[in-house]
Amino acid sequence: MTGTMISETVKSSEKKTQKFYGSQNIIYIKDRLHKLFKDEINSPNSIFIKVNDDVINKIASFISGETKRSCSVGIAGETASGKSTVAYDVINKIQDFAQSRNLSNIITRINIDDYYYDRSEMVKEAGSFAEFAKHYDLDIPEALELELMKEHMSRLLKGEEVYLPKYDMSGTAKRYDNYTLVKPASIIISEGLFALTDKIRDAFDFKIYVDVSVHVQKERFYIRAAERDLGDSTEEVYKNASRKAQIYVHPTMKKADIILSGEANRDDYKRFISDLISLICEVKGIE
Repeated sequence: MTGTMISETVKSSEKKTQKFYGSQNIIYIKDRLHKLFKDEINSPNSIFIKVNDDVINKIASFISGETKRSCSVGIAGETASGKSTVAYDVINKIQDFAQSRNLSNIITRINIDDYYYDRSEMVKEAGSFAEFAKHYDLDIPEALELELMKEHMSRLLKGEEVYLPKYDMSGTAKRYDNYTLVKPASIIISEGLFALTDKIRDAFDFKIYVDVSVHVQKERFYIRAAERDLGDSTEEVYKNASRKAQIYVHPTMKKADIILSGEANRDDYKRFISDLISLICEVKGIE
């Protein structure tokens, strides 16, 4: 056998070995993920209501490195469902881990609410946000510039830096464009009422819906309304939000890969994320 033939044989063997270990690695990851999700689903007061079958495969593909780009996560749900809280808890848990390991650009967030169109002049003309809210519908997809949000998501996934807008939720309806510089990250998470609507749903690798009972949602809504000084328009705004949610938000639950309980204990969310991080560390060799 010539030296060239030996060299080619060794290279071929190395490729087969790499392929074998890669295959074994992803099988191991899937097995661990299956157990992790199964244990949580079967636990009392699980954070999960539903998990689609292909979720494990998609997560395993990213963890193993089979899918090499950043992953995007979209979280939807009705107003006061707890979607923002879920997003914050996930982000904070991952950021704490990243800081403890001196890792950068692990996770970043796009807030869909920041893409509401600027209506500050309309608020001034109405005399207050409460009066403005009586005549302007904030609970329909057309109230937001979703196309711009999708463009920003696409650019981040391509590895580009993006300046995001910032919407003032205190009652001015003012939007500041090119406000926050965001760098690409391994995970890009986004949440909002219309995250799973047709205009932007396909921007996300993982589609999550946060469900909540009506009485809990209403209680949370009224607390938030008081913070935003909606005054005597609170009931009218709530009824409109509920009606529009039945049209634009609730149906998108059918498009979700995962349905979460908006009433689950926040510590349970954090624990599950910690377990997932531990698995990733094991696979990646991070101590």
